[in-house]
Amino acid sequence: MAGAFKFTFGPWNIHEGADPFGPTVRNTVELGKKLKGYKKLGFDGVQFHDDDAVPKMNDLSAAQIVNEAKVLKKTLDGEGLIAEFVAPRLWEDSRTIDGGYTSNDPQCRNYAIERSKRAIDIADALGTNLIVLWLAREGTYIREAKDSKIAIDRLAQALNTMLDYNSCIKIAIEAKPNEPMDHTYIPTIGHAIGIGMLTSDVSRVGCVIESAHAILAGLDPSDEMGYALAHKKLWSVHLNDQNGLKFDQDKTFGSVDLRRAFNQVRILDKYNYGQNGEWVGLDVKAMRTQKDEVAAKHLSNSRMIFLRLLDLVRSLDDAKAERLISERDYEELDLLIMSHLLSK
Repeated sequence: MAGAFKFTFGPWNIHEGADPFGPTVRNTVELGKKLKGYKKLGFDGVQFHDDDAVPKMNDLSAAQIVNEAKVLKKTLDGEGLIAEFVAPRLWEDSRTIDGGYTSNDPQCRNYAIERSKRAIDIADALGTNLIVLWLAREGTYIREAKDSKIAIDRLAQALNTMLDYNSCIKIAIEAKPNEPMDHTYIPTIGHAIGIGMLTSDVSRVGCVIESAHAILAGLDPSDEMGYALAHKKLWSVHLNDQNGLKFDQDKTFGSVDLRRAFNQVRILDKYNYGQNGEWVGLDVKAMRTQKDEVAAKHLSNSRMIFLRLLDLVRSLDDAKAERLISERDYEELDLLIMSHLLSK
């Protein structure tokens, strides 16, 4: 086992605490102050949506967007931080109300493509070649509203346009089965890898796995990771936790199911995740009840839990586990794992 682990999170993970049922409860923290807190929390990289990096980008020219991103790059350099990826935020603009790449309106599809090109420009200016696509509204509320075959064709065409726009970028698709749409067209990592097969350069389309998204699909995140690793397509992970098949909760990693978290760390370490520069991303939200001065504990706690689980992964008696597997004594294997997690 030889994983190499370095950590990122996005500016949105330090937030005001609003949820679908209530308003903000904490003060806004400006980006510069968030960036100054990264190293203190034990993080070396930053995840960006395009408009995290360049606010109000729809009001700027392509050249202005690049210039703004270059200013941010100097700030990151000054803080000793690296941009992990840039993701086009396509789900908040009114033109993406019925999806971006899969919209039934060609003008809206064109907006999504042009916005994605600007995100690629930002990534280039920030020194990263990784583009993450969370296909938030690329789905439908009712089946009859869109033709699913045409939707997949449009998604593949959008990917090709982005790959052609910049020959250096890699695209990691972040699959999720639902929310905000009732049904999305790329619900699992298998779908994400599959649509990559329809593109002009399969080698540059991979995936990012978020723990909660796998759970919402009724799957185990470590199994999704294993599937992606087998295809050599796991280019990032977003670790968190989820309590049941409800809305995306982004809870502190390991806080709901410690064994499930243990298995995610175990498979990443076993197959040398991070040795090729991949990052461990955290996508976690502070509880709404947290006060301003302690509203970043969810980040440092998640990182600490990951590292403690890594110690447990590496101290497991693998020889005994393999013997129990060969003997098909899975009850004793079950006890071995539980006793190890209980440190007994």
